[in-house]
Amino acid sequence: MRTRVKFCGLTRSGDVDAAVAVGVDAIGLVFHPASPRAVGLDHAAKLVQTLPAFVTAVGLFVDAEADLVRSILERVQLGALQFHGREAPDYCCGFGRPWIKAVPVRADTDVSAEARRYGGAQSLLLDTFDPAIAGGTGRQFDWGLVPPSLAPKIVLAGGLRPDNVATAIRQVRPHAVDVSGGIELGKGLKDQAKMYDFMKGVRDGDQS
Repeated sequence: MRTRVKFCGLTRSGDVDAAVAVGVDAIGLVFHPASPRAVGLDHAAKLVQTLPAFVTAVGLFVDAEADLVRSILERVQLGALQFHGREAPDYCCGFGRPWIKAVPVRADTDVSAEARRYGGAQSLLLDTFDPAIAGGTGRQFDWGLVPPSLAPKIVLAGGLRPDNVATAIRQVRPHAVDVSGGIELGKGLKDQAKMYDFMKGVRDGDQS
């Protein structure tokens, strides 16, 4: 099975076009004001309008008020939602969209327990734990903490780059991988060459 790919934290139309050109399956738009990769509503709506069929726009939220999420959904055509805070399962299920729950992973994280708690999620996104920020750490966690039985439901994130994504896929065999900082020139500014190299790394991982 081919590993799906999401490029997250896109802020520029040229980067969206480049992501589509290299074959990405989804783009992530950050609706968390504290993030340096956050996008405004009008700009997000324009970015999504350029997407072709079968490329999904995913909205990323961190402990957002439910009314705020609903207001964004009214203006931006998001295909899925990604929750990076301490959102409860009932909250995540309340918007009529497929959803992904991000789980920050450290040595004592029980990934299987988190999967049971968020059983309604289409996927669990496993990222590196950081007490100060909700995702986008640019650091890798111990991939050995991922139970092999959960691999078909896992979106693997955290410190992925063109030079390590193939190894990550070989070890974890996740359904998908998610990258932001690993393909950037700067926060929210993607590097088209790194995008291409990352996708090549994914293909190399799938073929081994």
